[in-house]
Amino acid sequence: MPGVSARRLSHEERRQLAVNLTRVVTLYRSILDAYIIEFFTDNLWGTLPCSWQEALDGLNPPQLATLLLGMPREGEVARYRSVWPLTLLALKSTAYALAFTRTPGFQTPSEFLENPSQSSRLTAPFRKHVRPKKQHEIRRLGEGHLSRFMSLGLGLTVKSIEGDQRLVERAQRLDQELLQTLEKEEKRNPKVVHTGPRHPPHHVVRWVDPTALCEELLLPLETSPQSGARLLLTGLHACGDLSVALLRHFSRCPEVVALASVGCCYMKLSDPGGYPLSQWVAGLPGCELPYRLREGACHALEEYAERLQKAGPSLRTHCYRAALETVIRCAQPELRRPGVQGIPRVHELKIEEYVQRGLQRVGLDPHLPLNVAALRAHQAQENRVVAFFSLALLLAPLVETLILLDRLLYLQEQGFHAELLPIFSPELSPRNLVLVATKGPLGEAFSLLETEDS
Repeated sequence: MPGVSARRLSHEERRQLAVNLTRVVTLYRSILDAYIIEFFTDNLWGTLPCSWQEALDGLNPPQLATLLLGMPREGEVARYRSVWPLTLLALKSTAYALAFTRTPGFQTPSEFLENPSQSSRLTAPFRKHVRPKKQHEIRRLGEGHLSRFMSLGLGLTVKSIEGDQRLVERAQRLDQELLQTLEKEEKRNPKVVHTGPRHPPHHVVRWVDPTALCEELLLPLETSPQSGARLLLTGLHACGDLSVALLRHFSRCPEVVALASVGCCYMKLSDPGGYPLSQWVAGLPGCELPYRLREGACHALEEYAERLQKAGPSLRTHCYRAALETVIRCAQPELRRPGVQGIPRVHELKIEEYVQRGLQRVGLDPHLPLNVAALRAHQAQENRVVAFFSLALLLAPLVETLILLDRLLYLQEQGFHAELLPIFSPELSPRNLVLVATKGPLGEAFSLLETEDS
């Protein structure tokens, strides 16, 4: 998907981008703020301009991927069956033009060409217990997996902070398992020379308060004859406020000289406190991003476009859930948008079977009398549900761009050098934009990050 590169923008151009983003998000807030499960209860289709309805109605999923999301199959030429209204074309062009580009400096990761489940850039011991997505991420950026690779694979001194004692204990078991595997390999192949002893990561159980400094995080692991420790803070998909905490530690602690952070779970940001951070964005009208907008920014646009191209039966899930919401509201009007735990094999169920199971999941009588004709009428609008959700996904990268741009501007307001660029393949890792900052010249670091071989 095309987009704008943060690296090519001056400070003033970045500020103007924030202005443009807040205006566009305000203009289309009704789409971004909508819950797809309320498609029928809130008549979401009826909220769209009539000309948009005419253009989108009847488009099948592959056409939505190609024409609306701009993600055609390889070699496919986009062909419109009708003239689209200028307002819809403007929305599409604006969504492309204002979002940060998510395309890294390489195309298909060559590390998975031989085996889609095994990165050729990690040896077998470092691939164990690690899914392909995470293999790609830790090799590109360098999570217990990340800290393990940095310490045992790269020989760096690493401290890993985790709030869950159980996860820390599991990470320590995996550390020891990897150490034993590496020792066995060295005995089998003594020609492979490893300089110096191997030290696993130092794991610390601690919740990091985003509003205060964590002294434990800054304590050195070993005394150095040189005065002062120099620390790099790294967060691979640091959830919610943890990304904010990394930024504040970087800006306030002289020991921290560099930062590399990939955020996620924007809906978990404190409100206020987690966004906005910069004075510039905080002063813009329309800068507010409520929960629903931040949650939508976490969706995987490329993965959904691929699902649209395949036009599989799993696409009907949103339609089924929206139909279930109508039944829930009739049975218990005060119960709105309840969580429905995953119902397996939805695509194999009739819509009335899904509704019965869904009622049971939310504590209602699954044997309530159902208007099957009304449910079937909802099911007939499946493509409309998919089209509305695709519209929201088209706009979602603008919200993520505004959140990350706010962080970039916050660091620049503090006088630091900061850049933002795509580092992962978005098909493998949807949250693929890394914020990198230093307290000195950035040098050629970003040129290295933008190539696949870095």
